Amino acid sequence: MLKTFDCPKCGAPVSYEQDVIGANLTARCSYCNSSLSVPDAMRGRPAHVVSHVNIDLRNTGARATKWILLIVMIPVAGLVILLLGLGGLLSWTTSSRNNNTSSFPTLPSLIRPPTPPAKEKADTFATKTLSFGSEGIGPGMFKDARSIAVDGSGKIYVAEYIGGRVQVFDPEGKFITQWTVDPKMPLRGLTADRKGTVYVVQKGDITRYEGETGKLLGEVGYPGGGGFDDVNISPDGGLVAAWYSNRDDVVRFNSSGEVTRTIKAAISSASGDSELNTRVAIDGLGNIYALGTFNSAVFKFGPDGKFLTRFGEAGNEPGQFRAAFAIAVDGKGRVYVSDIKGIQIFDGNGRYLRTMKPDGLASGMLFNDKNELVIAARTKVLKYSLDDK
Repeated sequence: MLKTFDCPKCGAPVSYEQDVIGANLTARCSYCNSSLSVPDAMRGRPAHVVSHVNIDLRNTGARATKWILLIVMIPVAGLVILLLGLGGLLSWTTSSRNNNTSSFPTLPSLIRPPTPPAKEKADTFATKTLSFGSEGIGPGMFKDARSIAVDGSGKIYVAEYIGGRVQVFDPEGKFITQWTVDPKMPLRGLTADRKGTVYVVQKGDITRYEGETGKLLGEVGYPGGGGFDDVNISPDGGLVAAWYSNRDDVVRFNSSGEVTRTIKAAISSASGDSELNTRVAIDGLGNIYALGTFNSAVFKFGPDGKFLTRFGEAGNEPGQFRAAFAIAVDGKGRVYVSDIKGIQIFDGNGRYLRTMKPDGLASGMLFNDKNELVIAARTKVLKYSLDDK
């Protein structure tokens, strides 16, 4: 039943519904927003302002009881539903695993770890076993080391292109001493025999020095005069040298310094093009390899000086050369040619095998008695052991 009374605070009419006799009811004035206790006609108590409401559950009616029960039951019902859902999911997953009859993937199959990226296979052909040197002018330091030699005891000789300095190291790269040749002329080539005699190419001449002291021992005479570009030691203690004086010749010397063979116009007669810069190497059978840097090719000659084959050309593809620098032959007869792309490796007939990427630009290189590749790389020296397969 809807009833009204005047607000004891502001006098505005306040409506309320009293459907429970004797209930201690409250109402709110819509004008002054005061909380009011409604008048109790049975007890003669007028309406008055209250600051709080006391709820006595023992005297609360059926409607209040329903709301309290509903508030309590909502979270309980939610918990029950959650437990039932989890039970159904576990039952479905187990059934799918055991019977394998469901077309839907199970939960674990939907969560897969990311596949790690494939690792690049390491090239195990060459293993660096020694590295020494840095940029500078002090002992064991280099400014522009382009030539390198090793004698029979394993001592390493490293020569600068400009300044004439030759430094001597033990087989482990420890500095021993240094000596100087002509400081005004570029040093074009360097090699050493097993006894420790060092041969230097400067001003077109081949000059001999005592490796440990740098003592001058004299020049290697040649009837054609000066004009040498490069020199390399042969297994029998002789020399093979590249010579140019209006013609690109390859000259063989024996261990006594006597000329035993001259291959006249070695590169130009085979290619039809002149060659102004030739690098030479020789294998254990006496085959000679001449790298023509202007022709971008290697020319192979037998021990008798007969032309056998050529391989390589200018380009960026495997087996082609771009600014070739040096050539060497290992104990297996494989031919190594360095350029700015790395060191390309060929078999003795010129078939391309692979490319090796050393830690630096190989300006000069050779193989020692252990078939280790020793490299002069401008500001440092590197040594690699190779897989013989």
